[in-house]
Amino acid sequence: MTSTETRSETRPSARGTAADTVRQILVLVTSLLAIVAAFIGSGAAGGTPIQDAAGGWLDADSTLIAPARSAFGIWSVIYTGMLAYAIFQVLPAQRASARHRRIGYAVAASLVLNAVWIGVVQLDLLWASLPVIVALLVVLAWLFVQLRRMPPSGVVDAVVTDGSIGLYLGWVVVATAANATAVLQAAGFDGWGLPAEAWAIGVIAAAAVVGVALALWGRGRIAPALSLAWGLSWVAVGRLTDEPASASTGIAAAIAASVVIVVTLVARIGAGRSTRDDRGVGTSGHG
Repeated sequence: MTSTETRSETRPSARGTAADTVRQILVLVTSLLAIVAAFIGSGAAGGTPIQDAAGGWLDADSTLIAPARSAFGIWSVIYTGMLAYAIFQVLPAQRASARHRRIGYAVAASLVLNAVWIGVVQLDLLWASLPVIVALLVVLAWLFVQLRRMPPSGVVDAVVTDGSIGLYLGWVVVATAANATAVLQAAGFDGWGLPAEAWAIGVIAAAAVVGVALALWGRGRIAPALSLAWGLSWVAVGRLTDEPASASTGIAAAIAASVVIVVTLVARIGAGRSTRDDRGVGTSGHG
């Protein structure tokens, strides 16, 4: 596919359809649903705070992989970003955008899954939260692939669409790791004789590998790296300053966060140089 064809794919066609309107409204409604669910999950409107629900297994001091409580403030940024995306994509100018047509229903699915996750946790169904968050991670990974294949139409699209979904993805990588660890420990998993810290460091390393893969394949997309490194950094803070204390786990999490950021920056610089080289070749070819 040529760059001209790729750009034309992201441009809106002359006219939208009734299906486009349905998709736009669905994304907007599900973004509001996710915010309402988060409001309930915060303990308001009669809900149980997430850290107190499901036997407290999702609290900051439940497992070695649990981020410190301050880390969860990122959800406010993610919800704001997803609402901004919902408003952006509902604008008339975006109605027939091929890019939003491609990702719209998957975005809506991610927001519904988010609300469902909060719902099952509110019902103390810790075991059910894991398949839900794994499904959410899969959907967000698919969205990341689509956004990489279909470049944004401009700066606003890049910030609102790619930035919001990227932050969402990076954080859910860490949240999935923490959720899986909580489910296993609650089920009585004994680590097959290996120390808990060894498992924790292994899980952290796996999250870092995902972050590095996103950085390399995404050519240095910043948003996923920022939220993933944010989560890992707060795992480090939690283990170094709170219970359960573990210096080795905290140091591993700090190193993992640094690796994700450094690789992302290197990948972004390399992508920038490659783009400039391609432009140079194109210019010289027309000379």
